[in-house]
Amino acid sequence: MKNSPEEFYLDKSINNLILFSIYSVLEKKEKCSFEELVKECFTLFPKVFSFPKYSKWPDARKLDRPLRFLRKRKLITGNPKSHFTLTKTGRKITEEMTEKLRQRRLSFK
Repeated sequence: MKNSPEEFYLDKSINNLILFSIYSVLEKKEKCSFEELVKECFTLFPKVFSFPKYSKWPDARKLDRPLRFLRKRKLITGNPKSHFTLTKTGRKITEEMTEKLRQRRLSFK
C-alpha cells in the first residue's frame, strides 16, 4: 500500500496511521525501529508526516506525542531507542482498520 491516495487517510487520526504503519513494518517481518517507523509513516501517508513547507521530507516530530499516547493506552510497547511492537489490543484495532480499508477500496472499484 505504498503512498496511499489521500482520500483514504486524511480523515484518519494520526494515532491510527501510526498504528497501521507499525503493523505494516511488522507484517514485512522487520523490527519496527524508530527510523523504520518514520520512513513507513512518510511513505504511506506523506501529506500527514511531512514538513508543511518541505513536503518531500519526513517530519519525525509528528510521532513523538502520539507514540507516548499509544504507549499510555497500552496499544504499543517499545521506545525510540529499541523498537516498537503492537500489543494484542493494538493489533486487533489495526486489523479491524485494515479490513475496513480493504472493503472501502473494493467498493470504489
